[in-house]
Amino acid sequence: MKPRTRARSVALQALYEIDIAGHLPGIVTQQRLEEAQLGEELSEFAREIILGVWPMVETLDKFIAEHAPEWPLEQVATIDRNIIRISLWEFSIYEKTPIKVAINEAVELAKVFGSDSTPRFVNGVLGSLSNKLPEIKQSLKVLAAESKERSSTPETRKPETEA
Repeated sequence: MKPRTRARSVALQALYEIDIAGHLPGIVTQQRLEEAQLGEELSEFAREIILGVWPMVETLDKFIAEHAPEWPLEQVATIDRNIIRISLWEFSIYEKTPIKVAINEAVELAKVFGSDSTPRFVNGVLGSLSNKLPEIKQSLKVLAAESKERSSTPETRKPETEA
């Protein structure tokens, strides 16, 4: 397994554990990275994936469900869902990984961790999502603006203490 594929593999295993067992992301990340002994650069890449994907799970799942409706998320295996989340995050949010590379890496992870049909399934879903990338990026901008706006409204701000 190539070094960055190995880092993605560690991130996938951590996300799977967090998703299935509900363990805390920080603790799982630390444990998986200690076990994997990836080296500093690859550990940082795996950490970026885990801590980038997990807070965005609901948003990523929304895009997957919206832009690939022929695959209901509740019917998708947890490991497959996390492979798709990682790849979608890489090419739509992280943006340091070219789309083709992100999809190819996802297919490689699917071959190792999924069932016989997972690689084709993952490739199909990600192909569908990549074709809608401009829409997804626009939606992400809107969500980011809404989130920023909500955090600045008086109802959501911390009350100021009087001096």
